[in-house]
Amino acid sequence: MEIINAVGRRKAAVARVYLTKSSGDTPTVLINNRQLAEYFPIKDIAQKVLDPMMTVEGGAGYNVKISVDGGGLKGQAEAIRMAISRALCKINVDFRGPLKEKKFLTRDSREVERKKFGKRKARRSSQFSKR
Repeated sequence: MEIINAVGRRKAAVARVYLTKSSGDTPTVLINNRQLAEYFPIKDIAQKVLDPMMTVEGGAGYNVKISVDGGGLKGQAEAIRMAISRALCKINVDFRGPLKEKKFLTRDSREVERKKFGKRKARRSSQFSKR
């Protein structure tokens, strides 16, 4: 049984995805040894994980085992989405077009800006008093 793996990152989250061909008719999605609905109780966030497999035909015939750490729920979901997209591209090159069109293969490079000294936050200064 062939295992296809890929890595996806978003903000502080890193997701490692392992795809194996599904023997049954319903593929499983395990995230840190927990079911998808248990790990992501919010449906909108859980849908982000399944988006790449719904975008391409034949993408749903795989069992997905995911190891993810760092970041929050949304960052983790988007890291998983990218990793699954990369793994699907390794399976079939024809999947690349529809996935790239929906920007699932583009790394979102936005990170949190660091706090500067002398300021309250990254850019927010304390209130200025003229007199």
